[in-house]
Amino acid sequence: MTGKILARFKARVSSLELVPSDGGCFELSVGDKLLYSKLREGKFPDEAWAVEAVGASLP
Repeated sequence: MTGKILARFKARVSSLELVPSDGGCFELSVGDKLLYSKLREGKFPDEAWAVEAVGASLP
């Protein structure tokens, strides 16, 4: 997913940070805006949706 985000939006992404965690936590944020939480939804997001959501949230 990170590769697709960087390839598609490289001119608009100033940084990308992966933070390892325990317990099945997966959260996707742009800036301070939480786009997706696996803990809340109970499953991983669809990758295509996640890439589009990031793009739509970029300045």
